[in-house]
Amino acid sequence: MSRELSVSELNAVMGAFTRMNIRLPAVQRLSFTTLSVLHTLATTGPRRLTELTASEQVTQPAITQIVTKLERDGLVERRADPSDGRAVLVHITDAGAAVVEGRRAERIARLGELAERLTAGERAAIQAALPALQRLVELHRESGER
Repeated sequence: MSRELSVSELNAVMGAFTRMNIRLPAVQRLSFTTLSVLHTLATTGPRRLTELTASEQVTQPAITQIVTKLERDGLVERRADPSDGRAVLVHITDAGAAVVEGRRAERIARLGELAERLTAGERAAIQAALPALQRLVELHRESGER
């Protein structure tokens, strides 16, 4: 018997899953916003500070402080924007990309360990839900929201 989708339940489960997933890696203890900046740069390419302020939903002083720390740690670098010499673009370095990749790999390994403890039916149910969840992501992107 099928039942209607409870958006409230979906929100609660996805929120709990997201919090768990964010905390799975045990290495590179960086703040959520710092890691989010690295992930944004790794997936979308170089960004201006104003773009990072908007995408990370923090203030201009906060993003400047985060980028300064990341730059000091060798994880990002600022370069002149070739399309506007007055502006700078923040680029992820190889070391920053390695942090993102290391966390992704550790997250996959830890999530895999948890998934092994599910029943075959539970794993199949999650697999069956993946296309619908991906479609939600696509709809969100198409709406122009961040």
